[in-house]
Amino acid sequence: SQALYDYTERVDPALVIAWHSQGEVIYWQYGGIEVPGARELAERFAEVSGYTLADTPYASSFAGYKDWFIQSYRRPGFTIEVGTGTNPLPLEQFEDIYRASLPILLEAAMP
Repeated sequence: SQALYDYTERVDPALVIAWHSQGEVIYWQYGGIEVPGARELAERFAEVSGYTLADTPYASSFAGYKDWFIQSYRRPGFTIEVGTGTNPLPLEQFEDIYRASLPILLEAAMP
């Protein structure tokens, strides 16, 4: 946690994406904080990946990197839940996860 905190402070990113497994869902906000432009970007991520866009469930808030980032920086933060099934996800899902994830990364890199 400290290393990620230090890295974030040093890099000062415009946005963050935390990759998790599973659910094929994109979480884009935290605790009622809606950063300008975040929902629109999350909608583009959902469109290019085929994943569902969702509000962060209350029970899942308060513990994640993107939650801290949104609260501290007031910039877009996303949790992308890849794959479906039981963890660890089977290697057979790699191609599908890659195909859904790559367009998200490309979209995030656009100005």
